Amino acid sequence: MARHNGISAIGPITAPVEELMHAFTARRPGVEERMAAGKALRERIPRTSHADFERPRGVDPVAILRRQAKTRIPELIPVRHARMMQSPFAFLRGSAAVMAADLARSRTTGLEVQACGDMHVANFGVFASAERQLVFAINDFDETQHGPWEWDVKRLAASAYVAAQYLGGSIADCEAAAHQATSTYRERMRRYAGMGTLEVWYDTIDSDRLIESLPMAFRGAAAAVLEKARRRTHLQVLDKMTDLVDDQHRIVEQHPFIVRSTRTSTGRPVQDALGHALAAYLESLAPDRRLLLSRYRIIDVAQKVVGVGSVGTRCWVVLLQGRDEDDPLFLQMKEAQPSVLAAHLPARSDVPANQGQRVVMGQRLIQGSPDIFLGWGHIDGVDFYIRQLRDMKGGVDLEPGMTTPAGFVEYSGLCGWALALAHAKSGDAASIGGYLGKSDVFDDAMVRFAAAYAEQTQHDYNAFAAAAREGIIEVAALERLATQAQPQEAG
Repeated sequence: MARHNGISAIGPITAPVEELMHAFTARRPGVEERMAAGKALRERIPRTSHADFERPRGVDPVAILRRQAKTRIPELIPVRHARMMQSPFAFLRGSAAVMAADLARSRTTGLEVQACGDMHVANFGVFASAERQLVFAINDFDETQHGPWEWDVKRLAASAYVAAQYLGGSIADCEAAAHQATSTYRERMRRYAGMGTLEVWYDTIDSDRLIESLPMAFRGAAAAVLEKARRRTHLQVLDKMTDLVDDQHRIVEQHPFIVRSTRTSTGRPVQDALGHALAAYLESLAPDRRLLLSRYRIIDVAQKVVGVGSVGTRCWVVLLQGRDEDDPLFLQMKEAQPSVLAAHLPARSDVPANQGQRVVMGQRLIQGSPDIFLGWGHIDGVDFYIRQLRDMKGGVDLEPGMTTPAGFVEYSGLCGWALALAHAKSGDAASIGGYLGKSDVFDDAMVRFAAAYAEQTQHDYNAFAAAAREGIIEVAALERLATQAQPQEAG
């Protein structure tokens, strides 16, 4: 059992049974004792020290991204690079592996959570819970791994600063966004420290709480985002992604983003591979979910490009039909590679060998209301997870002119709240809350860190652009991508 400053913690995903049984009988420090232990950590790791950023020797962003490219579909790598070239914010979104290397040697408190691993402001959104209520939460878990809570917070603060720059904000706006994300995280974490275990576990940021948390001036815009999400159903996807061919819906190809193929990258017939993949996936589902899924039949399948950082990983969209053609279900089968955090953390026996299982179990642990069809499998040397492609999902449009600086600051606070909830579900809110304290000392340190990392991101983006000009990396023509643009759904 892991221990931090006398505080016991059960492993996040697959702790041995004997470890769990011991936890049922072991004495557990109370909230005040754990908060005091967290506060004591400030003597070893001052909160102001988190402001420091100095890139470790040997970290080469272009080299890291080129190494990542070797594990992905070659013809899609130029598309990934093109998306990252669109702005420093897009580059930051696609370079989680770079920031993981940057943070690997930073000082941490030793308190761990189920980290998102790719924690930036574009990886949040609203989606429908199993009870069909809209909730706001993290929506990308490809890099989730048990690790330091500080790494998620630092990446979130840096992304808020860089995104505010991208949206045209002033230095004050950038600092306000980073501060709001961090201060809300701190305040919410301290609230979760005082809540009961099940109360935290069941907590969600539902649509009513989301609206109530915002100033009146921003409630109308938030309500519009929620209403748009409610309309994003499988029927809407059916209308947007398919055409009728011989009275049967078929997914429409849009090269290079949506492509129908008869064989996988290993040369195996798609239908054969899909059958084996779904068989493996069904084994990961509870019996009631298997029964529900058995009422659908497969109609069509196509390969799809998603996200920014995820571009190049194998991703398939499967169209299924229930009662009739007006009863569709779209599933997304996505490759899961090792987390970018894994190379910088000690090996753990409680992390699943199947990377898809790692993603799914991490999501179930920290999201609170995961997709009812969430599952995993393995086929042809590829780990994968499956979820619904779209089910009342939506988010804020983080593009210039679509979000005001003031509105983005409020949004950054919501992101901090959602991250605090995720960390409270998987970690020790009292210890983290005790360390963070009541003042804004940590928040101010995060603003300084975010500003420094924003400057580093600009340098990295410039180096990335220079590598493209020199032919070191290949970038797809932006003009072609613009004419074929698809929504960049979270990976």
